[in-house]
Amino acid sequence: MRILVVEDDNILREAVVSLLSEENYDVDEATTGDEGLYAAEQGIHDLLVLDIMLPVVSGLDIVKTIRSKGFTVPILLLTARDSIDDRVTGLEAGADDYLVKPFAIRELLARIKALLRRKGNLVSESELSYGGISLNNKVRDGFAGNQALGLSTKEYDVLEFLILNKEQILTREQIFDRIWGFDSDTTISIVDLYIHYLRKKLSPSGLDTLIKTVRGAGFMLKEG
Repeated sequence: MRILVVEDDNILREAVVSLLSEENYDVDEATTGDEGLYAAEQGIHDLLVLDIMLPVVSGLDIVKTIRSKGFTVPILLLTARDSIDDRVTGLEAGADDYLVKPFAIRELLARIKALLRRKGNLVSESELSYGGISLNNKVRDGFAGNQALGLSTKEYDVLEFLILNKEQILTREQIFDRIWGFDSDTTISIVDLYIHYLRKKLSPSGLDTLIKTVRGAGFMLKEG
């Protein structure tokens, strides 16, 4: 699971990022609203954690922009405001939940897990499957029927991202940013290489055809 945290308070942001990293989430961070909006528009995150009062672009404006472009990613707002009007404004803009500062760390984690579960992004190893392919998060491997695929860490991550977004086109940029990160020194051609690796491991079971190349766009996991 990849989470974006947009917060201009350095101490709070670093604490939240550290906490989420300890919980084994992949975390991206931004300190201004314009940086946060750019990252959010890449469509690679499972959850956005946004402060409302941000420099340049407010958290509410990020929510409105993201929703207007059709993104359904869960959004948790962090706010120092505790009036009913402020909470309603955030929810009406398209946020899924809010948390008033200061907050307890356990509550933050509970809210995040609840949002991921509600949106279907937090799934057990037995639930994450598509078209004869299944993933077991506990052993970090994929299966074609009952046959283990022997996936590397990055192969597992790519296949997980494809299954989470089944029947949707993922661009090379989305896959690259999601799996290798914005700051990676690796070139984007690594995406095609790992798609090749996955198809090769799925080929004996005939499931390699599930990974479609969409010319000029990217890749999609789709039956038929």
